[in-house]
Formats: sequence, C-alpha cells, structure tokens
Amino acid sequence: MIITKGKRFKANLLLLLAAAIWGFAFIAQRVSIQYVGPFTFNGIRFALGSISLIPLILLNNKFNSKVIEKDVESNNSQSKKVKLLNAIKAGALVGFVLFMGASLQQVGLKETTAGKAAFITGFYIILVPLCGVFLKQKINKSAWVASILAITGLYLISVTEDFKISRGDLLQLLGSFFWTAHILLIDKYVRKINPLNLSLIQYIVCSLLSLISALLLEDIALSYLIQALLPILYGGIGSVGIAYTLQMYGQKYAKPSHAAIILSLESVFAAIGEFLILGEAMDLRGYTGCALMFTGVLISQIGGSYKQQTESIHIEDRSLGSSTSS
Repeated sequence: MIITKGKRFKANLLLLLAAAIWGFAFIAQRVSIQYVGPFTFNGIRFALGSISLIPLILLNNKFNSKVIEKDVESNNSQSKKVKLLNAIKAGALVGFVLFMGASLQQVGLKETTAGKAAFITGFYIILVPLCGVFLKQKINKSAWVASILAITGLYLISVTEDFKISRGDLLQLLGSFFWTAHILLIDKYVRKINPLNLSLIQYIVCSLLSLISALLLEDIALSYLIQALLPILYGGIGSVGIAYTLQMYGQKYAKPSHAAIILSLESVFAAIGEFLILGEAMDLRGYTGCALMFTGVLISQIGGSYKQQTESIHIEDRSLGSSTSS
C-alpha cells in the first residue's frame, strides 16, 4: 500500500486529536476514582464506547458498500466467515491487551500521583522503537532523537517530586508494556481489518473483562455511579468511542514509532486541562517539557518525510529501469 504525504499528514492530525481527548480524559479518570472502582469505571466507559460506534459502523457500511463488495470480489480466497473469524480473533487479542493496560493504569492511579503516572505510562515512547528493533523493523535516527526528546519532555512535565518506586508506580510501568503491545498490534491488524470493526470488538472484550472483574472485586453502588456520570460519559464516548477510533484510523497510515510520540502528547494536553479545569498552572520546567515534546514530534515527522521521499525516488528509478529493460 502506497502512503502519500497527504495521508500521512491527515493520520498525524487524527492521532494528535486522539492525544488531546485522552489528555483531558486523564482528569476525568482522576475524578472518577473518588466515586467508583477502576474496573467499574473501565467496564462502563468501554461499554459506552462500543455503543457509540454502532451508528458509525452502520453509516460506514451504507456509504462504502460498493468498496466492500469490490474488496470481497478481489479476495475470493477468503470467505466472509473467515474474515469475520480473523477479525474476532484479532479484536479479542487487542481487547485483552487494552484491558490490561487500562486496568493497570486506573488501579495504579489510586496509589501514585498523576504526574508520575503520566511519565511512567509514557515510557512506551521508548519501548515502541525498541520493540521495533527486535521485530527487525528499521528505525531511522530521527525517530530515536525524537523519542529521547519526547521522553525528556514528559519527565519535565510530569515528575515534580523525588522519583520513588511505589506499588502504583510499578503498576504504571507494567502497564506501559501493554500500551506498547497495543500500539504494535494495532499497527499489525489495522491494515487487514476494518478499523471500526476492530475497535468495536476490542471495546466489547475490554468492557466484558472489566465488568466481570468489577463484579468479583468491587462494590457497585448506583448513587456513586450517578456522581461519576460526567467522567464516565466523557471517558466512554470521548476517550473510548472517539479517541481510540481516531487512533485506529491514524495508525493505518502512520509509523508506530511516530504514532507513539504523537500519542504521548496526551500529557501536554493533560497539563493544559489541569490549568483550565483545575486551575493548576505549569512552571518554566513544564513549559520547557512541552517545547521538547513538540520538537520531538516535528523531528520525527520531518525525518520520516525525508526518508519517505528518498524511498519513493528509489522506487520510481527502479520502475523506470525495469520498464525500459522490458
């Protein structure tokens, strides 16, 4: 599949919007802890996210029926049942990983500060390119430089006290490995499976696992659910239904290492949200961190665009050479 500059740029914008929604959702997650358990919160919000996707899927099927028919005709080797089975298998795996990451993050927030949680969770910025190396993916120098700048920026924004490893910190660190796996798995499946279908299946799986855990481990009271209604609605419709779907479509045309850096900007938007909603202003250290993160994003995109142009020129040269020889 040929990915043009325009598609790459639009994909990056979608990922940036997802990061903004997640940044403000971080505040909703903090507020919800006061009223409902982590598994209850995740179970309901991912259920809401699943429901919010149904109209989008129906509209997508209606306006793209011709495209779907052509796709089916061009893939006679796979029946609809096989495609559906593959989608369920992939969605179940991605959903389980999502459940683990979301659960560890929400549980960890009860025993660590928001600043530490944001920094440790953002460790996937480094883990994604590292995993790419083990998966024999080529990572250019600009991605490494951008990752270092981004993780440094996250540190300056998030860590405002002595770094000590607590139980909550360890849970966030473990969760960062699952967020890394989530990004890599989406990159693997999103080009083969319809993003909306993959999103719906992973949300349903994550919601079911969370609700089962909530029934076994937590006390669910209607009065507390009502008090946490606004954070749950934002977390379900905004953070899950919209943002995770934007991630799906964005990663279809974005490189995993670049996607990780852009998505890590959620910490910047979280800081902005804390200022606007909670009245907490950043100091010079925080603004320096924001500048480093945006610089990292710019470097990753400029470096990636230059490499893509070079590869396109080489491909075109080879094509011209082969056509003249034949």
